[in-house]
Amino acid sequence: MENFVVSARKYRPATFDTVVGQSHITTTLKNAIRNNHLAQAFLFCGPRGVGKTTCARILAKTINCLNLTPEAEACNTCESCKAFNENASLNITELDAASNNSVDDIRSLIDQVRYPPQFGKRKVYIIDEVHMLSTAAFNAFLKTLEEPPAYAIFILATTEKHKIIPTILSRCQIFDFNRIQIKDIADHLATIAIKEGIKADTEALHIIAQKADGGLRDALSLFDLNVTFAAGNQLTYKQVIENLHILDYDYYFRVTDALLQENLSQALLIFDEILRKGFDAHNFIIGLCDHFRNLLVCKDTATVHLLEVAENIKQKYIAQANATTASFLLSAMSIGNECDLNYKSSKHQKFHVELCLMKLANLKSAISLPKVMEEALKKKLIT
Repeated sequence: MENFVVSARKYRPATFDTVVGQSHITTTLKNAIRNNHLAQAFLFCGPRGVGKTTCARILAKTINCLNLTPEAEACNTCESCKAFNENASLNITELDAASNNSVDDIRSLIDQVRYPPQFGKRKVYIIDEVHMLSTAAFNAFLKTLEEPPAYAIFILATTEKHKIIPTILSRCQIFDFNRIQIKDIADHLATIAIKEGIKADTEALHIIAQKADGGLRDALSLFDLNVTFAAGNQLTYKQVIENLHILDYDYYFRVTDALLQENLSQALLIFDEILRKGFDAHNFIIGLCDHFRNLLVCKDTATVHLLEVAENIKQKYIAQANATTASFLLSAMSIGNECDLNYKSSKHQKFHVELCLMKLANLKSAISLPKVMEEALKKKLIT
C-alpha cells in the first residue's frame, strides 16, 4: 500500500511560473535573477499558506541552478537542482525560528555563513517564522544581515511583520504576499482534480476556495478532506456543504424571497429548519447580511465582478437583485447588522434573530408607507 501524500506537498510549486496568485512577487524575483540585481536579504511576509516558504525555496534553487533558462527558471536537471529536489543540497539551509529562537542558534548560523559554498554559486539561508526570534537573537543577527559575505543570501519569512524590529526591516528587501483570489484557488483545485481523476463540481470548488480564506494550503487540505469524504471520486456541491457544515446558498435565497413577499411565517419556518439542522443562529444572521450585500452588488453591472461565486449562483443573485430595491437592501443590512452586534449580549438569542426577521418581513411596507401617506395627503389637499 502506497503512502498517501497530501496535495499541499504533492503539488507544491517547483518553479516561479507554477506559483498561484503571486505574480507581482515572482515577476520581480525573476527580473532580479535575470539582471543580477539580487539583494542579500529578503523578507517575505503575508498570511499563512500563500506561498512564502515555497517562493523562498524556489528562489534558493534557481540562483544555484547551473543551467538557468532565459526566463530565469531553474532547469531541474543539473546536479544542483537534483540535489535540491532530493533535499540534499549543502548550499541551502532552513531554520525554523519558532523552535530555534535563541542567541546560540543564531550564533551557530553565523558560524556557518563564514564558510563559502563548496559546490554551486550561493549559500542561501531560509529562516521561517522569523518573528519568533528573541530580541537578543535579532540583535546578534544584525551585523551579519547588514554585511554578509558576497556568496550568502538570507530569506526571512513571517506571518507577523509588525513583530520584527525596525533595524531588521531596514536591512531587508520586503515582499508582501497577497491573499489568493477565490477564482485562482478554484481554478488551481480544478487542475488538481483533473490530474487526480476526480470529477468535481465548479460550485463545490468555489465553496472550498471561499472557506480557505485566501490560503492555498488550507484550500488543498480542505480539498483532500472532501475527496476522502466523497464517494466514487466525485466531488459534488451537496457533499462539500454537508462535510464542511456550511449553510447552503438556497436557504438565503428562500428567506429573502419570503421577506420580499412579506411572508413572515415562511421566513420563521425556514429559520427553524436551519436551527434543527444544527446551524448556529449567529452565523445565519451574518450570512444573511452577506447575502443582502451580494444582492446590492448585483444591482449594478459595474460591481457584479465583486461577487466571487460560481457562474450559475451569480445568475441567481442577479435575478433576485432585480426583484428588489436598493432601499430595501440597505435597510435590511442595517437591521441585520444591528442584530449581529447585539446577538451575544441578548438573553434570548433565538427570539433576537426572530425579531430581526419580523422587522425584515415588514420592511417593504415600512419603506412604502411615507410615499403612500404623501399621496393620500396630496389627494386630500386637492379635494
